[in-house]
Amino acid sequence: MNRLAQLKAPAIDDPDCSARFVLNGVEAIADPCGVLMLPELDMLVVSDLHLEKGAAFARRGQLLPPYDTLATLRILEAAVERHDPKIVVSLGDNFHDGVGSALLPAPFRDRIVAMARGREWIWINGNHDPDGTSGLPGISADEIVFGGLTFRHEPSLITGKGEISGHLHPCATVRRREKSVRRPCFATDGQRLLMPAFGVMTGGLDLRHRAFTGLFDRAELVAHLLGRDRVYSVRFANLLG
Repeated sequence: MNRLAQLKAPAIDDPDCSARFVLNGVEAIADPCGVLMLPELDMLVVSDLHLEKGAAFARRGQLLPPYDTLATLRILEAAVERHDPKIVVSLGDNFHDGVGSALLPAPFRDRIVAMARGREWIWINGNHDPDGTSGLPGISADEIVFGGLTFRHEPSLITGKGEISGHLHPCATVRRREKSVRRPCFATDGQRLLMPAFGVMTGGLDLRHRAFTGLFDRAELVAHLLGRDRVYSVRFANLLG
């Protein structure tokens, strides 16, 4: 999906293009660009930025287009400006490897500093960046509990109630105009929420994959798919297998 095209879509400012639902008693808004807004907490949540993925591959001798960090930050900047949250939580795999933040070029670092100015910024540690960030504003943590919700990178089979996590890059497939369409999605059964991956160079895992087994009450599970300029909410039973 072309996230740069999403960024240019004027309809993205229309509140009707988002999906609204309640997660463990807390109002949540799924934005078409892939961020979650929690109005009662004045908090914006994003997951799996995978910044500097191209640079990480280049360090291993595999060259990829080097534009992923700039493209991802531009979309995040637009979301932060649009929602103007007091708190931003980034749910792990913020960088594609453990040295990405330390080696981040100054122009990109400056953009993050500007976004974080006047806000509380929390970096949740992920499996790609378990030691946190280096030289960036905010704090790093393995997980936080706030407003009756738990924010962590990897979902837990033990304590799922009120959990918001990432890691699995959920996607779902629907039929539209006689074609199958696969999109990143927010996945929730009202108790737990899995965030879509935000980075422009990230892949996805279908919600029917065995990695999601036991995480949701499938009778209540809804996939909020990211379209070009709006979110489409589809019950799990209506997704293509």
